Amino acid sequence: MSSFVMNLYDATDELTIEDASAFVGMDASGSFGIQANHARFMTTLVFGLARFRQQSKSWQYLALPGGVLYFKDNILTVSTRHFLIDTDFDRISTLLAQQLIAEEDNLRATRLSLHRMEQAMLKRMVSLQRKPSGWR
Repeated sequence: MSSFVMNLYDATDELTIEDASAFVGMDASGSFGIQANHARFMTTLVFGLARFRQQSKSWQYLALPGGVLYFKDNILTVSTRHFLIDTDFDRISTLLAQQLIAEEDNLRATRLSLHRMEQAMLKRMVSLQRKPSGWR
């Protein structure tokens, strides 16, 4: 059976899997699959679960908050902010749900912080415009 190399990269780790035989992921257009000797391919993965299989092993699940996938010359490369791998679907689904909630909380906090910064900048600009023209 043919295989390909799978390289996974995130902000702090990298993992190489030498004997991948299949990969199933999802992008904005839906699910897709890649096997050895697939044509060159590039896409943006959506937040969720992908799965892959190594030679004569069961499926493993790959949880990621989106990422970029590139396949060329029998090498699959996935770049993402963070990834988790597990063979247990229920366990990795729970971890993915927790990660999604945490990311939503962080995004909400970031938006609030940006809103506060914008308000402070606007107040500062208004106060600068109100100063007498001779003021320096």
